[in-house]
Amino acid sequence: MSKNTKKYKRRKPNFRITQILASNIRSFRKTRGLSQEALAEMCSLHRTYIGAVERGERNVTLSTLELIAGALGVSVPDLLTEESIKNGKEK
Repeated sequence: MSKNTKKYKRRKPNFRITQILASNIRSFRKTRGLSQEALAEMCSLHRTYIGAVERGERNVTLSTLELIAGALGVSVPDLLTEESIKNGKEK
């Protein structure tokens, strides 16, 4: 490694927020009667990507979060708020 090359430690997202996001996407999707494949198609994403997000295995970008929220008809904060489906945020 050269002197000018910095080694960056890869940051991981907070586990709790990842799990909240995963759970909310799954809940909103199921409430709408959508399969992972149907949601993925609505977002122009691959079905395995949606599955990985729902399992908390992927770190989603803001633009992808906006796509998923739009396809589900909810806001980005709804996807990131714990139990938003149970707290009347269901639209």
